[in-house]
Order: sequence, then C-alpha cells, then structure tokens
Amino acid sequence: MDTLLKLLTTLPPADWLAVLLFFGGWVGYAVFAKRRADVRASILATTNRWRWHWMLQTTWRENRIVDSAVLQSMSASPSFFASTTILIIGGLLAVLGTTDKASELVRELPFAARTSTLVFDMKLVVLAGIFTYAFFRFTWSLRQYSFGAILVAAAPDARSFQGDDVARQAFADRAGRVMGLAAETFNDGLRAYYMAFAVLGWFVSAWAFMAATVAVLWVLYRREFHSEVLGALRVGL
Repeated sequence: MDTLLKLLTTLPPADWLAVLLFFGGWVGYAVFAKRRADVRASILATTNRWRWHWMLQTTWRENRIVDSAVLQSMSASPSFFASTTILIIGGLLAVLGTTDKASELVRELPFAARTSTLVFDMKLVVLAGIFTYAFFRFTWSLRQYSFGAILVAAAPDARSFQGDDVARQAFADRAGRVMGLAAETFNDGLRAYYMAFAVLGWFVSAWAFMAATVAVLWVLYRREFHSEVLGALRVGL
C-alpha cells in the first residue's frame, strides 16, 4: 500500500496522462474497429468472409488433406508468437531483478527520461502485463484453431451434403465462425505487440509515449481499413 501511494505521488501528471491515453486509446480503438467493420469491412472481417468460403468449399472435397495442411500452417503463427512472448516475459522479469543497473543504463541514453527506480519498475511491469495478455490471446487462438481442425476432420463425407444445401451452409457457418474467432483472437495478440512498441517511448519521455501511442493507433487503422492488401482481398466478395 505504501509503495502504491509513493508511486501515485512520484509519477508526474504528464505520465499519468500518457498512461490514460495509452489504455484508453487501446480499448477505444478495439471497440471502434469492431463497430467500424460493420460500416466499412476491415481486413479481419474480409478474411473472415474468405474463411467462410473456404469452409464451404471443404464440403465439396472428397479429400481434405489440403484443408488440414492450411490449418496446420495457420496455427503455426500463434504457436510461434506464444513461444516468443514467453521469452520476452522472461527477459522483462530478469530485468526487474536488476532494476538499478538497468535504470542507470537507460539514464545514459540520449533524451531518456530521468526517473526513479520505482517508476522504472512500473514501466517494466506494464510491458510485462501487455505481453502476458498477448500470451493468453495467442494460446487461446491456437486452441481455437485446433477446434476448427476437429470440425473439419468431423465433417461428413462430401456425398452426404449432396442435395442438402441447408446442411452445407450450416457447416460453413459453424466452422467459418470458429476459424474467424481464432483469427480475431490472434489479431488481439498482434495488436498487443504493436501497443508494446508504443510503451518503449515511455522510457524516453511521457510526451514520446503519447506520440508513439497515437502513431501506433494510426498505423493499425491504416492497415486494417485502408491497406492495399485489403483492396485485393475485397475482389470477388
């Protein structure tokens, strides 16, 4: 309790403003992106539509080895990021054990903010918290892809769907939804990585932190709603 009170009084108002902007911008952008996708399709919404087409095509195939290979390839990304995130968290915890030396090293960097060890610890804890959140999102995405693989493996034979468009559409809706949720969860983890880069600006100054937050949110918006690949993916939908 004493440490918390000391932190509240030690951290300058500009830093608190930067923290509020960071978390408010992160949560606000997530809500905005989900609602904006209903008006202008985002890259996630567009690829989810293609996932639905993919699952629909699965019902026509006698041999689904291709679908299994694609699923394995897609699940490799969250697996890689989850493993990498564990290493990052371990590194941050190791730095927390040698805070005095690490803070002295940062103070020697040009334009770096001169802060107390307690404030430096808080910045590291925030970074560790972000990557912990990312780890849980990546591992949950990995599990959801495994659920999708079960659906594909359990799908009836292609001949069972003949003349039954209702069953075909129902399978595509269900399996496509699971794949879409896995992709959405993976996207949350990637977004956390982007936001973690903004926190690095905090080690320079609170104003650099705020500028980095706005810059990262702008990059996310441009890539999700105005990227060239989005225009290419929309063709045919």
